[in-house]
Amino acid sequence: QVQLVESGGRLVQAGGSLRLSCVASGRTVSSIVMGWFRQAPGKERELIVATTWAGRSRYIKDSLKGRFDISADNGKSTVYLQMNRLKPEDTAVYYCAAVKYGSPWTNPEFWGQGTQVTVSS
Repeated sequence: QVQLVESGGRLVQAGGSLRLSCVASGRTVSSIVMGWFRQAPGKERELIVATTWAGRSRYIKDSLKGRFDISADNGKSTVYLQMNRLKPEDTAVYYCAAVKYGSPWTNPEFWGQGTQVTVSS
């Protein structure tokens, strides 16, 4: 029903910035809420940001506020994860995900393939 394709992951130096993109496609794109998870080595996958397409409802993990942000371009069906002042502990595989409106983020139905972000010290 919904396909998600991420891009933008790469190696970056600590203190740098990076923007990840996720393009959503499918018949029910308008009825989903978009988010980003990340999974660091040896750690559980965690939800870090989420947004509705209109941006009226957004979530940013408390510990990432001020450095990470999410935005959405409804016309392009694309969400962006902006990451600033990156730290080595931000190294992880970043996944775009989506849930239907009203569904919890505990088990998203739609996932991208993941994109690796590596922050060097």
